[in-house]
Amino acid sequence: MTNTLPSELVRLTAVETALVLAVVGGPLLAKGVMVRRPWVVGVLHATGLERYAVALLQRQRRRYGDGPVMMRLPGREQAVLLSPDHVRRVLAETPEPFETDSSEKHATLTHFEPKGSLISRGTARAERRALNDRALESNRPIHSLAPQFHNIIAEEIAALLQMSSETGELGWGAFKDHWFRIARRCLFGDHAADDQALTDMLIRLRSAANWAFLHLKRRTLRARFLSRVAAYLHVPAPGTLAERLAAHATRRAAAEDQVGQWLFAFDAAGIATFRALAVLASTDRFMERARGDAVPEMPFLRASLLESVRLWPTTPAILRQSDRATDWNGNVMRKDTGVLIHTPFLHRDDERLPFAHRFAPDAWLDGEPTVWPLIPFSAGPGECPAKNLVLLLASNTLAAMLDRHRFALPPSRRIDPDQLPATLDQFSLVLRVRLAN
Repeated sequence: MTNTLPSELVRLTAVETALVLAVVGGPLLAKGVMVRRPWVVGVLHATGLERYAVALLQRQRRRYGDGPVMMRLPGREQAVLLSPDHVRRVLAETPEPFETDSSEKHATLTHFEPKGSLISRGTARAERRALNDRALESNRPIHSLAPQFHNIIAEEIAALLQMSSETGELGWGAFKDHWFRIARRCLFGDHAADDQALTDMLIRLRSAANWAFLHLKRRTLRARFLSRVAAYLHVPAPGTLAERLAAHATRRAAAEDQVGQWLFAFDAAGIATFRALAVLASTDRFMERARGDAVPEMPFLRASLLESVRLWPTTPAILRQSDRATDWNGNVMRKDTGVLIHTPFLHRDDERLPFAHRFAPDAWLDGEPTVWPLIPFSAGPGECPAKNLVLLLASNTLAAMLDRHRFALPPSRRIDPDQLPATLDQFSLVLRVRLAN
């Protein structure tokens, strides 16, 4: 029997709440919100456990309709969205009344970017978001620094493939190292290429952030990290994102905190790129289309990257928090309610999406898909400002890798592009590499 209160939304029972926390939240927390834990990702890949979260939310939708459904948690209420229209509303009405600065997000991101735009409010958030948009040129598909970025990618990928061709193999570790060299050079200049210490500091801070409220802030390490970023911004190298950022920075915009978010996001972008490469390598028809992609837009490669993030969201939970009571068809969602948008549910909902588990890059080639919501980079005013930059850098990286080399999956790691797993473990994935004929 549905448990409701007058003028309030459907409230899940204690058992249902526990199931959602365990089946939906458990895998997200176990594999790491800020830094992925390789062994957990491997277990999830082998068992397919993440598919049960989608099935559970489908069951809740069949029972309760569009929702939202409410969970009572210690100290707060949490809404789970089940309707595409409700997702559209919350994302469109960001940041007011649905703030990006949720309690959970604040607890994690303050570990390394206490003044990041995602956990800011009011005029400070507006100023910090505007700084991101200007430096990243978020409204342009091709950044004005694209020629410089193209040269950096060509150099780094050439070095990576020379090394990989000698062994005939390419694993995640080698790819990640060169991907972060690309990131540091694009951000700060060639002199930052070997600054692995900066990346390592951020990983240590993000590892603490995995525990959110439960881990003490590593304030000294955070200060060292932000100071190191600020030093790069103080005298920025020409033709870099740091130069663009410094040109528009103000004191309240806290430029170094915004870079902390960018470096964090580069990790997710690298994962999505390597996974896209693996799926492209799964069949000759995708590989040939990728190799013949049109430049400079590279529509097929961009679509392949969007599919990679759709299938395996690097941000599996989009969080918002209401800053006032809101009306939902005559029912009330209270102030300070947390709102959860579970992106795997939206992207892998096979009751609504005909290509839910299939690699379907063509869905993106004619603009945004007609089936709402597919939101690999979120949407609305809170959409990731680096979306176009990520697609530019990642598509150029894939193009450089495929220019003169071919990749294949080993027999033990075959991927069926028509029935893809709920989790793809990139940590243990090793691709075979050879020169193209």
